[in-house]
Amino acid sequence: MSKGSLTYEDYFNLTKKNIIKSKNFDFSQIQPSSIDLTLSKECYEIKASFLSPNNKIIDILDEVKIKEINLENSYVFKKNRTYLVKLNEKLNLNKNIFGKCNPKSSTGRLDIFCRTILDYSNEYEKIPFNYSGEIFLEITSRSFNIRFNKGDSLNQMRLICKKHMYLEDKILKNQHLSKPIIFNRAGKAIIPDISNGLKISVDLDNKNKISAFVAKKNSPILNFNNINKHKIEQFWDSIQSIKNSLIIEPEKFYILKSKEKIRIPKDMAGEMIPYDTSIGDFRVHYAGFFDPGFGDPTGSFAVLEVKTNEVPFILEDGQAIARINYEKLNKESKVVYGSHIKSNYQNQGLKLSKHFKKI
Repeated sequence: MSKGSLTYEDYFNLTKKNIIKSKNFDFSQIQPSSIDLTLSKECYEIKASFLSPNNKIIDILDEVKIKEINLENSYVFKKNRTYLVKLNEKLNLNKNIFGKCNPKSSTGRLDIFCRTILDYSNEYEKIPFNYSGEIFLEITSRSFNIRFNKGDSLNQMRLICKKHMYLEDKILKNQHLSKPIIFNRAGKAIIPDISNGLKISVDLDNKNKISAFVAKKNSPILNFNNINKHKIEQFWDSIQSIKNSLIIEPEKFYILKSKEKIRIPKDMAGEMIPYDTSIGDFRVHYAGFFDPGFGDPTGSFAVLEVKTNEVPFILEDGQAIARINYEKLNKESKVVYGSHIKSNYQNQGLKLSKHFKKI
């Protein structure tokens, strides 16, 4: 297997060989350069977040759990309470493969803070070389009370052979010359701002009818399985910028979008850096992973999941808000992001998660 991030074909083969194991595996979980992980019925409300560097997770649960929950039947995860769910998938990796996990796009857009923990690991979201064992997901919903079921998918796993193959700035600039990676709203290639990755800016033009959404403090229960059914106005307030600017207030959760459209070539993946203190003291996403083919051929806007926990922060239209790192896959993926695999966010604008009725 060539070095770099794995593609659809690799995940297909790893499941066939039981290197990725699951009793209820569905091949629709395999994405162009990632694989969706799913909740088992085994769930616990816990009193504190934790890592397990010296033990199996299951061996220390008695110390941290408040109660056990069976997700065979649906259960409402309440705001700002923390839960731990064992995932259906198990791993038996070899010495050449390691990985990382991250929330899915829909999870991030609901302000669900989730992160993966493993046996004998002192880092969240990281899967070490040669890992063999179970996977658990810590979940804290911060804006909504959400009903979950066994089988729901909140996060995804990306596996890498030997090493990440991130593109240096010079190579990324040359890539743009031959196959553009950034465009204006009309789909015309523009000059990229590349410095430690591709910089994108925020769209706060006061000509927009809606510049942002902010989560309401009080809303009904959101059913995670109900797609395109929830009324936006019950969960979100819409905001229009004033004089091309917007104040991001502490503890509030905002959905914004980039001013530029971006494209991820078929032999690459993209990852948005969650915190970049040189740009601002706020978080710009929970998910931030882009599959190969996203925005192909003339770009798609990036949605931003913005939160500041410290002080109010003023954003202005066109202000740099995030960086995207591009990395080479170990080969061009035969399956790419798009409508033919029912991707939810291709050609998106200022789009909330798939759970809400279209504007």
